[in-house]
Amino acid sequence: MALNNEIDAMRSEIRTDGYAMSIGEWISLYESGEIDIHPEFQRFYRWSPEQKSNLIESILLGIPIPPIFVSQRADGVWDVIDGLQRLSTLYQFAGILKDEDGNDVEPLTLEKTRYLPSLLGMKWNDPDNTEQSFSQEQRLLIKRAKIAVSIVLRESDDVAKYELFQRLNTGGSHLTPQEVRNCIMVMVNADFHVHLRALAQHPSFQEATALSGNNLSEQYDLELVLRFLVFSTVDVDAYDRSADVGTYLTDRMVEMAKDPGFDWAAAEKRFLETFDHIATALGSDAFRRYTDGRFKGGFLLSPFEVIAFGLGFNHPNFPDAQDTARRAKELHANPTYQQWSGSGVRANSRLPHLLPLGRETFAQ
Repeated sequence: MALNNEIDAMRSEIRTDGYAMSIGEWISLYESGEIDIHPEFQRFYRWSPEQKSNLIESILLGIPIPPIFVSQRADGVWDVIDGLQRLSTLYQFAGILKDEDGNDVEPLTLEKTRYLPSLLGMKWNDPDNTEQSFSQEQRLLIKRAKIAVSIVLRESDDVAKYELFQRLNTGGSHLTPQEVRNCIMVMVNADFHVHLRALAQHPSFQEATALSGNNLSEQYDLELVLRFLVFSTVDVDAYDRSADVGTYLTDRMVEMAKDPGFDWAAAEKRFLETFDHIATALGSDAFRRYTDGRFKGGFLLSPFEVIAFGLGFNHPNFPDAQDTARRAKELHANPTYQQWSGSGVRANSRLPHLLPLGRETFAQ
């Protein structure tokens, strides 16, 4: 059967191992550099002091902790796929956690918890205040507790690693889809992530998108940069409209990040010059709704998909700024735009119509 063949083929791509390890062993791995928790991921994770204290409480009470998922690199070092925040909390509490620049992170001071309110103000070891320090017995209780590890062995396909990371980190409240992509990007090619973040800081892009603080905190600006890089050049005829756009973005991102021949200089030039033109023509009105003779509301994705992708496709042959502004206003009365824009239309259905519209509308 075809299904059996597909199952057999994919199972052969993913090879795993697993066993229980004491927290003391997890600490030793970190101190010896045998595990990479990717400190640059820290900006994407938002555990509160209360959540961190609850983890320590669970360990002290003997409540089982979910397994840590890692992938084994060719050099034998483990990359953390799922469980970074749990490990970071343990390392911070033990006073050994480093940030992405190699500096010591301030050791964790616990808050009171539901079952152990006396944890309030406690530290792993405070030589200046022994009353607020864990005793040797309490430290050993933690170090001897066990957390299981599931290892994706290095014989597995790279795609399996990123797919597993995405599945384990999507759907919960702790990471947005773009934050998951950012983590995968760092795992694939950290320099690509640095470039993407630099583009998101471009003043013209920030002015034109005028994103809310919440959007920025969830890395939506980086998602928009990635969308531009992908969809301003995609072959519309080859675009699979049945594919989930989020998955499609992730797949294309991995391809670009792993491609040694990717022309980053050309992509950067197209991005910067496109958004310089948009900012000149429309300013912070660029991606807002135009109705009753004026722009209203906040950022909308549909005009971004038509205007930014359309101009990016036609780069460097833009209409003049005044003409671009006129066409952007007229766009909102266009029957195709009205039919296929808006939050009620799925992106994989919307893009095959809006991409050609943008490329035609903003041709010189």
